[in-house]
Amino acid sequence: MRLIVIGGDAAGMSAAAQARKRRKADDLEILAFERGDFTSYSACGIPYWIGGHVDGPEALIARDPATFREHGIDVRTGHEVIGIDLSARTVTFRSVSAAREFTEGFDELVYAAGAVPVRPPWASGDIGGVFGVQTLGDGAAVDAWISAVDAKTAVVIGAGYIGVEMAEALMMRGLTVTLVERAPQPMATVDPDMGALVGKSIEKLGITLRTGVTVTALESSAPSSPSSSPSSSPRDRVRAVLTDSGPIPADIVVLGLGVKPNTGLASDAGIPLGVTGGLATDLRQRVTGPDGVVEGVWAAGDCTQVLNRVSGRQMHVPLGTHANKQGRVAGINLGGGYATFPGIIGTGITKICDLEVARTGLSSKEAEAAGYRFVTAQVESTNRAGYMPGAVPMTVKLIAEKDTGLLLGAQIVGRTEAAKRIDAFAVAIWNRMTVTEMTALDLGYAPPFAPVWDPVLIAARKADELI
Repeated sequence: MRLIVIGGDAAGMSAAAQARKRRKADDLEILAFERGDFTSYSACGIPYWIGGHVDGPEALIARDPATFREHGIDVRTGHEVIGIDLSARTVTFRSVSAAREFTEGFDELVYAAGAVPVRPPWASGDIGGVFGVQTLGDGAAVDAWISAVDAKTAVVIGAGYIGVEMAEALMMRGLTVTLVERAPQPMATVDPDMGALVGKSIEKLGITLRTGVTVTALESSAPSSPSSSPSSSPRDRVRAVLTDSGPIPADIVVLGLGVKPNTGLASDAGIPLGVTGGLATDLRQRVTGPDGVVEGVWAAGDCTQVLNRVSGRQMHVPLGTHANKQGRVAGINLGGGYATFPGIIGTGITKICDLEVARTGLSSKEAEAAGYRFVTAQVESTNRAGYMPGAVPMTVKLIAEKDTGLLLGAQIVGRTEAAKRIDAFAVAIWNRMTVTEMTALDLGYAPPFAPVWDPVLIAARKADELI
């Protein structure tokens, strides 16, 4: 039996590794194609590499191609799958450095092609210095460009997770950074009042935040002199970002506008897509469509849609945590075992310098869209007992169903030791706890770690009073 895996990062290689663990090479041949040069790496770590917090890119690689090959998985990096024929059970591929095409057959196929950065029409031209940040190759290109052109000014477009993280990274590299966001406040995944807290903190860091601003075009010019560096070839280079409120100078532009499922190859092959544009799967990660399961085709990672267990809706949530879990589930099933992926609740966390931001469950907007009647409770507390050195404030906001008190969502904005408290709320939401039940949680206490009433308990108590 032959298994072909399209995509060599978290989801694809987790599937391959789990299948290999359960079936020997003489029973299952595994062939994985990866367009880039790396496998099983942390794309989430790219901003911290660019900002100098970690060495890279090697530090971000969990398992390299040679290690996979030693374990009987034939990984072909630098090879791109360009076609899938479900009737013939074949894939067509080519080396990214050559035009010649090849074909391989498969019995089972794992589609784990990930996601691609959103590039609006104004960013689709071949202008040097404009980058999405999705792969280690993208990170290397950003790193090389900064050095090659001696970049002084940067514009990051989009103030979501990747946007705020890249803004910090570029600031740490010594660039003057402007963060542009079309919405009234950054971090649209949290409620506007919590996003406003993030915005105030960003501005205090020395990053210029421009909210309510729409980008209309990029201004470019030819380089003053040709360069031998591949990163600074004599094509037009970005000089400014044009907006509805005026131009912003830029030696480098980073797109933080989100990503979309990389499903073009699947769609071209007639594999049905879900309502989000990602591949729809069943609990075992088998691809499904209007006519049921697509025989022999599995999918995992950022190219799929997932069920939100709180709203009951399908979502596209590209995170390495989900990708690894989904890939593991697919691999266990392919290897003859049984596993399921039950969905997500929307937990996310990030930081910009010393500011921490976290969320789980539904935001107020999402709860409204799902049809819930709810209350919100917001409290101010500290990470430690107020008399302890290093005690700093945090803001916690809860969303709970009216009357029942079912916890629907939580958000935290604070500094050291604040954001990981979101995990307590995530466990509560996953297990359908009410805020009333949460008020009696037996959480750890000592002055260096928490006030006698932990912020988690204070927020639950406030919400309980409102239901």
